[in-house]
Amino acid sequence: MRTQLKLTRDGDAFVARLTPRQVAAMYEALSHLSEQDHGDTELTLLVGAGREPVEALVERLAGRHTESRDFRMTIEELHMVHSALTAAPTMFLERGGLFAEEPFNIRLGFYRENFYALASAVLRAVAEA
Repeated sequence: MRTQLKLTRDGDAFVARLTPRQVAAMYEALSHLSEQDHGDTELTLLVGAGREPVEALVERLAGRHTESRDFRMTIEELHMVHSALTAAPTMFLERGGLFAEEPFNIRLGFYRENFYALASAVLRAVAEA
């Protein structure tokens, strides 16, 4: 998965040209966290927003994307994406704190390293925008 990302400012928002795999990773991370039995308080702690804004962003990212396209996101939405990419792996910790690699890969369709690299790219892109 290509993890480089470029953001351009558009007023108070940012525009990112995302590859289909980048969109899929963001979608999988957010949708997995929103599917958990978390209330708004827990979801806000995990991604910085409650169920309604998370589900709205999940809906925008949903679908089978076949080519790169531009997504306009607020800083709050970028925060949700960054947080979801870094928080989703914590949902796959077994007793004793060991990471359950295979269930993570099966459910989310990516390696944990892909999520971390994409989260890092989001942070770098915001800093450069």
